[in-house]
Amino acid sequence: MGLSLLFLSVPFLIFAIVLSCGKGAALLAGYNTMSEEERASYDEPALCRFMGKIMYGVCFCIIMMGVSDMLDSQVFLIVGVILLFLLIIFAVLFTNTGNRFRITT
Repeated sequence: MGLSLLFLSVPFLIFAIVLSCGKGAALLAGYNTMSEEERASYDEPALCRFMGKIMYGVCFCIIMMGVSDMLDSQVFLIVGVILLFLLIIFAVLFTNTGNRFRITT
């Protein structure tokens, strides 16, 4: 199980790298369903870079869970799950408050 979680972290890492380069916005849920006018009001590279950082965090949490199984230690699993939930809550709150990624003209 632990090794499979480490393999699962590879696509997350690749996705994080793509997003960190400011590319891949079409792969973001919600963004790809917006109309062209709505998309034009967002700073796409900034949104992608932020989500790339979040994906690095998700990848780290998955790796911690895999290491937990490999070392037979519940501490890494608990810390990884708690960090993952906190990271998701932070990302949702940060992106949906304050119009941080909107282009103001």
